[in-house]
Amino acid sequence: MAKPLKGLPMLKNYLVLKRWGAALVLTMSCALISPFSFSANSQQALTLQTAIERTLQQNPQLHQFEFARQRLASMRETSDLKPAYQLGVELENFAGTGEVSSFDSAELTVALSSVIELGDKRQSRIALANAKMNTLELERQAQTLDVLGELTGSFIQLMSTQQELKLAAEAVELSKSLHNTVKNRAHSGAISDAEVMRAKAMLTQSNIQQENLRRRLERQKIALARFWGSTKIEFSSVEGDLFAFGQSQAFSDLYTAVQQSPAIMVFASEQRLKDAEVRLAQTQNRADLGWQFGVRRFEETGDSALTLGFSMPLFSERRNRGAVKSALVERNALEYRRRGRLLALHSQLYSAYSQREQFIAAHQQLKQSVIPDLEEALSITREAYDRGRLKYQDWITAQQELLNAKQRLIETAGSALLNQAVIEQLTAQPLTE
Repeated sequence: MAKPLKGLPMLKNYLVLKRWGAALVLTMSCALISPFSFSANSQQALTLQTAIERTLQQNPQLHQFEFARQRLASMRETSDLKPAYQLGVELENFAGTGEVSSFDSAELTVALSSVIELGDKRQSRIALANAKMNTLELERQAQTLDVLGELTGSFIQLMSTQQELKLAAEAVELSKSLHNTVKNRAHSGAISDAEVMRAKAMLTQSNIQQENLRRRLERQKIALARFWGSTKIEFSSVEGDLFAFGQSQAFSDLYTAVQQSPAIMVFASEQRLKDAEVRLAQTQNRADLGWQFGVRRFEETGDSALTLGFSMPLFSERRNRGAVKSALVERNALEYRRRGRLLALHSQLYSAYSQREQFIAAHQQLKQSVIPDLEEALSITREAYDRGRLKYQDWITAQQELLNAKQRLIETAGSALLNQAVIEQLTAQPLTE
């Protein structure tokens, strides 16, 4: 018996990410060394839970964030460095004319120089690097939700195809029963051989549809396995209840959750990042103080003396004014980007919410009313056909109406779960526990 999806635990696993922390990073790093560590038995059914775990550990797209994190960590290490020291050597008054034509009057200076940073430049660089790290983490969380959302959608489609295969097998059995009944009636001379041929053709078409679904199922298995970087089908089927839906929630509650999701929180992190960029640009308004300390030797007298110098750029604030304005513009534009993104998410959420409710309602009507009526109608039609009270076409019509209704039952269930997965992806929370 298939186990229920329990409201698509995609986001349950995302919430686990917050508890994983560094452990997840370590797991991903290990997976880079052994990207195909899972070796599931080809006869085992695959659960959504297992698919998610494999994807979190082995998805190539998610691994890219670890390399980005390492790059930012290196940049942060560099940002913490103080200005470098420079060693300079200067030789003057030689190879000229007259008294300075030789090296007798030469002056050799060996000096050490560097820069004293003013305006908290180093602290601003560190703050900017930390802000980039925080933003990257939220981007990773948002990307993880997107990947898991795609994974869940593929999983649901595979479950739908499995149900369609069961329905196709039922259609084949109904076609066989019809074909046998028609042959028996034709042997007794009650109907013509033309109806036998029509029944045979319908059976053949049912077998063709069944084979087409088998091939589609294999393609969908390959598409699902790509999420954890595999090119092989390592499972026989997927396990879950296509007809189990989560509890409905108020749209206002869902929208509140969207505003706290990584897709929106990343803008708050980017705001802090832009603030750090502004502060770093502003620190450039204050010029750094350059210094130099050295020793000079006078070859003519054999004497030595110390040298000391300081330098400071002029009008640095004026020269840096454009960079500050540019950073301020980018920071101010970010709020409008956030508003635009929130409006788009509101529309997307409402569309998924509305369609989910619509498909669930249609599913319930089909399950509770339409299909039972059509099953009873098919039974009555078959008995009437056996007695010669109805025509062959009446039986075919009743049978096809029932199959179409059952197909629609599968489609509404799959559509409801697909929209449910979108809601969970947008809100970063499951609809059921």
